Amino acid sequence: MKFRKAWLAVCCLLASVTATQVWAADAKDASHRKASASAKATAGSKASNAKAKKASSASSAAKSKSKSTTTSSKTRTRTASVSSHKPTRATKAVASTRKPVEPASFSPGVRSFGEMYGLHHTEDPLSLRSSVAYVLDQDTNEVLLNKNSQAVLPIASITKLMTAMVVTEAHLPMDETITISQDDVDTEKMSSSRLRVGTKLTRGEMLHLALMSSENRAASALGHAYPGGISAFVAAMNAKARQLGMHDTRYVEPTGLSSQNQSSAQDLAVLVKAAAQVPLIRELSTSPEYQVEVGSRQLQYHTTNRLVKSPNWDIGVQKTGYITEAGQCLVMQTKLAGRKLIMVLLDSAGKYSRIADAERIRKWLLSNHPSTSATTTPTPIGTLDSKLKPTS
Repeated sequence: MKFRKAWLAVCCLLASVTATQVWAADAKDASHRKASASAKATAGSKASNAKAKKASSASSAAKSKSKSTTTSSKTRTRTASVSSHKPTRATKAVASTRKPVEPASFSPGVRSFGEMYGLHHTEDPLSLRSSVAYVLDQDTNEVLLNKNSQAVLPIASITKLMTAMVVTEAHLPMDETITISQDDVDTEKMSSSRLRVGTKLTRGEMLHLALMSSENRAASALGHAYPGGISAFVAAMNAKARQLGMHDTRYVEPTGLSSQNQSSAQDLAVLVKAAAQVPLIRELSTSPEYQVEVGSRQLQYHTTNRLVKSPNWDIGVQKTGYITEAGQCLVMQTKLAGRKLIMVLLDSAGKYSRIADAERIRKWLLSNHPSTSATTTPTPIGTLDSKLKPTS
């Protein structure tokens, strides 16, 4: 019985050892299978990534090739298009008949009032570059040329003619010393001047520079030196305009730098006629050059109107003007064909166009009105039925 129990115990022990060995073998085998599966999965993932990368590279290459092909195709198409649209001789012949158009203003984004009003499109037989042209016989009031003469526009330094009228009519001493102050410095258009703050000149010298060379600080100083100051001076300018019957004219300062100084050609003809009656204004406005002594410096000034020096012109009064809003401007009283004529040119497009327009008008007048006996009046051209005034 004891032997049988011992034998059973040995058998149980052997069975337990065998079971443990089997379990261990199964566990090891399972571990190997798991590791193998993980390795395969990793290998598969790497292979998949490699394939994807390869496919992506292939796709990029295809796109690059496609883009290159498209660009090449577009280049060929554009070249072909340009080649196919080259003008033939007949096309060139037609294009050469077109008139070149030059802008009125060289300041980007800023146009003259005349351009904004559409006055540049007004045609006339003389092909003038000025939007406004007005020629009047001073003695008979006969209108010889009329183009947009009622348009109310900025007049730039033509303003200084009225400045001179107010100064001379005030009968202030011309030898009185006036000093350029900081108030005379242009802060609106930032125009330059050789008259530094603190410069001292006589009233007569200031008036000479303002009329002949359009010196802005000189004109401003004349206004500030007026009894009551600049506000009283501007009030006197507007009062004189009303007295002369210049109903479309308004002044806000004495230089013309402000675009709010406005008038019409018809009004300015009245002003020129009045200024021509003042000997001092006639003398100073037609002076070709002038020199002033400022401290240890000698400053030489010249007229802004080269027609003053021309032997073809006999000018009694003149004034030029320019700001971007006004374009190139010129007013004159002159003798042509034995007649005293008043000429007004406003909003001329181009730096020298006002001079060229004046020459065209002179030649036209000499050919159409050779003497005072000529009474034929050309039909007014480009006349506006309504007066144009700025909206702002």
